[in-house]
Amino acid sequence: MTSRHKAFRIAAAAFEEKADDLVILDLRKSSSLFDYFVLCSATSSRRAQTIAERVEEALRPAGARLWHREGDPEGGWLLLDYGSVVAHIFQAEARAFYQLERLWYDAPRVPAGSSRA
Repeated sequence: MTSRHKAFRIAAAAFEEKADDLVILDLRKSSSLFDYFVLCSATSSRRAQTIAERVEEALRPAGARLWHREGDPEGGWLLLDYGSVVAHIFQAEARAFYQLERLWYDAPRVPAGSSRA
């Protein structure tokens, strides 16, 4: 599975679970570590956990390996590391605090089709 395909599959799974403010950042020219970040927001810690679980369920059958899962829904930020693609699931306060879109301002945003990118 290509990095781009992983990013779109993550975005689709997050969208299915009602993720808000969905953004895919293309980091291929900005980072030697990652190809894409998929960022989204959740309205509650429970919603964030549900989105993370759905992403994992969507990628498992495709053979995508989850290298690392970090964070706590109660802490406002969950991170799912799929190697070249990382999903960041935020609650609004944490997303505003960490401002990853601002940090990676030069990374192009990839249209995610019907998802809210």
